Amino acid sequence: MIKRFLPNSLLGRSILIIVIPLILLQLVSAFVFYESHWNKVSTKLARGVAGDIAAIIDLLSQNNSSQGREAVIELASSRFGLEARILDDGVLKNIKKDPSKSIFGKATLLKSMNEAINNPFNIDRDRIDKHIVITVQLSQGVLEVVTNRKRIFSSTTYIFVIWMVGTAMILFGVATTFMRNQVRPIKRLAAAADDFGKGRDTPGFKPEGASEVRQAAAAFISMRDRIQRQIGQRTDMLSGVSHDLRTPLTRMKLELEVKFDPDTVEELKADISEMEKMLEAYLSFARGEGEELSKQVDLAVILLDVVNLAKRNGTNIEYNFDNRMMITLKSSAFKRCLTNLIENADRYANLVVISSNKSDQFVEIFIDDDGKGIPDEERENVFKPFYRLENSRNPQTGGVGLGLSIARDIIRAHGGEIMLEEAYLGGLRVRLSLPL
Repeated sequence: MIKRFLPNSLLGRSILIIVIPLILLQLVSAFVFYESHWNKVSTKLARGVAGDIAAIIDLLSQNNSSQGREAVIELASSRFGLEARILDDGVLKNIKKDPSKSIFGKATLLKSMNEAINNPFNIDRDRIDKHIVITVQLSQGVLEVVTNRKRIFSSTTYIFVIWMVGTAMILFGVATTFMRNQVRPIKRLAAAADDFGKGRDTPGFKPEGASEVRQAAAAFISMRDRIQRQIGQRTDMLSGVSHDLRTPLTRMKLELEVKFDPDTVEELKADISEMEKMLEAYLSFARGEGEELSKQVDLAVILLDVVNLAKRNGTNIEYNFDNRMMITLKSSAFKRCLTNLIENADRYANLVVISSNKSDQFVEIFIDDDGKGIPDEERENVFKPFYRLENSRNPQTGGVGLGLSIARDIIRAHGGEIMLEEAYLGGLRVRLSLPL
């Protein structure tokens, strides 16, 4: 349940690990401060004011004359810092002496007044700005005392809160900056791995960051170099085999032209032509995408070129796709992939339809035909190199079984996927999914 509210990114979770203890520390500090300082200091200040007022009341009870009362009021002003006056024959109204029903601060003063004074009294915080007016019912009238709020509330409270929140924000900013710098190399490593999976070059990538991240980056670079060496060795080997086999094939052609009976020459030429096509297919499969670099291209332009080429070759093809779809591709390799798929569809069907669908993260290309399709249980097998269906859709054709293998290699090298489905025309649908 709690995982729903946790951030997904490493930066967010790292900051959360720092922030939660920081918040708990602030809460504990605030609680300790309130219990050990704020509450105690406020209580002592309130008791001081209540004690001064109680002393004034005692002095007034001992000096009932007008001169005596003036002397007490003068003493309250000069010694206690209280502005006091007596309202003769005054009567208090709306007396409140229950601290539990008062706001914080006033409740502390109420409690102290209840402890120090037995007479009815009122406390008014709103009559005079930044001052508190305390009225006490006496036998000869009402004693009104005005005192500054600073005598009741300690300013260190606000200073502490500002200091606590300020330092927390500074620490949060510093932690966020450092964590972002630590996460950045991980993001670059992930981007480099993603680019490599999509067949894009990352020449500027180098290990950086913490030692563990550097170790992972170095391992990725070593793995990438090994894979590239293996691909290069496979390509070089089959290129050499192709070159070596082309030489005797050329000599066989010349000997057929010179020595053999004309009736048998055409059959042998057909065999040689088939061998050459097989060699080209083997070499294409081994070569994959070659040394071509990925670049930003308009996918609609590539699709239109492939469609026009298919039409020139006699394919009955229709198309429906957007006018502009920018994507990073190895255009020559991708054209070879689409051409193989369209030629394969044309071989077994009368109509081929190519369309596309674009989303925020992917673009999908659909190649539909009206042929007999491929059984569900064979749709994964046909991607295996040199695999041919026992019951081909057209037994008179077929190739060497590398067309779909080459197409899948090219699509996966771009970070995409190729799937075979049932087409709305009744035949086979080839779905190509590519990341933007």
